[in-house]
Formats: sequence, structure tokens, C-alpha cells
Amino acid sequence: MVDSQFDDLAMLYERFSEQPFRRELEFPSVLEAVGEAAGLRVLDLGCGSGVYSRKLARGGAEVTGLDVAGGMIDYAVRREREEPLGVGYVPGALPPDLYEIFDVVLGVYVLPYVTTYEELVDLCRSAVQALRPGGRFVTLPIHPGFHRDPAYYAPYGFRLHAYEPEDGAAVVLNLWAGRYEATITARYWTGQTLERALAEAGYTRVDWLPHVVSEHGAREYGTGYWQPYLTVPHAALLDCRKQEVNP
Repeated sequence: MVDSQFDDLAMLYERFSEQPFRRELEFPSVLEAVGEAAGLRVLDLGCGSGVYSRKLARGGAEVTGLDVAGGMIDYAVRREREEPLGVGYVPGALPPDLYEIFDVVLGVYVLPYVTTYEELVDLCRSAVQALRPGGRFVTLPIHPGFHRDPAYYAPYGFRLHAYEPEDGAAVVLNLWAGRYEATITARYWTGQTLERALAEAGYTRVDWLPHVVSEHGAREYGTGYWQPYLTVPHAALLDCRKQEVNP
């Protein structure tokens, strides 16, 4: 285990998961990108409090959650005890016995928290190590074209403050949910750099996917509420394919 800025954030992440933005836009977008969960072996890389691990397990996937933040893993394990879903949680780095066994590695907001290009490649490569040949890495980095007005995303429960739109530049994220709030420092990467790092790590194809809004969310909040985010999202949604075995 290593120290992490996320150790004390589990409750905020849980509460933020109840916000309309995550419930009606982020979750549907990511789960659609993953596809039919039943029968999949999924590694939730940077699983945090286990929100996606639990969702995928309820959908029939065999899920392992991995995170370096001890506080997040502790919370996820407690939730697993309260609601047993068969999710296994692993602290720290990916162990060799989990190499090349997963159909999908899910990395929600993990790429923004590496600080150098070398770390970016290493993190992408760790997902490659976990994937079987032909497996997919579904991940959400900060969108290279995110809106520079910090207040632009405030209706969705957070603000982004960026100072230099260049590789490795700090992006300060303020988020809140009820009485919980936090400030987190992330990192910006250009689209070209993201694709270069993914190719260097061993992916042969990278698709940039659109975000979607749930039918309930569209009815409940209207298209006018969602359109600003859909037009200029703060996160990209990438589907990255590991090379198949050569015949």
C-alpha cells in the first residue's frame, strides 16, 4: 500500500455516485462501453470505493477490484461484507497471478493521476498485462478539449481549474456531494500523447466513444441540462484493444 490523496475520499465518492451526472450520464456511458457484463472477467483498475465493481458484479461479471489507496480498498471490502457479490479486492500493484486473464480492464479516472509520460505508459501497460489477447481497456482520462471555464461543469457537481493546457499540467478538481467536498489534483494529457502512450503500451486500436444519457435522465432533467456536457465533456471515453494472438 502507498499513501494516496484518495484514502479519505470513499464517502464522498459514494455520495457523488448518487448525483445525476454520474447516475444518468457517466454510469450509462461506461457500462455501454463495457458491454454485456454477464460472463466477463473484469479488472476494475483504480476501483476506488468499489462503485463500478459492484455494478458489474450485479450484472453477472466476475470482478476483481485493484487500488493503491488503502482507505478506498478498506471501504470496498466493508461493502462487500455487507452485500456479498463475489468481488475480490486487491491492494497495491497487479500481482503476476492476475496477468492475461481479464476480458476487460476498466480504468475510470485513473490515467489523470499519473504525473509523467513514463508513468502514463506504465499504467497503460499494467492494463495490457492484465488483459487476455484481444481484451479491452475502457478508460476515462480528462478530455483534451475540456472547457476552460471552471464554472462550466458546476451544474454537474464539480469544477475544473487548469492553468497550462500541456502534457502533465495540473488540473485542480473541486467536487461536492451534500456535505462532502474535496479538492483533487489531476493531470492533463493531449489526445496525441494519450494515443502514443497507449500504442507504446501495446494497444493496437483506440476508439473515442461518445457519452450517452439514460432515458430516465433525459426525461427527468431535459436535453438542455445535458447538452453543455455532451458538447464539451470533461472526460474522454476510450476503448482500447490489446492485440490478438498471431495465427
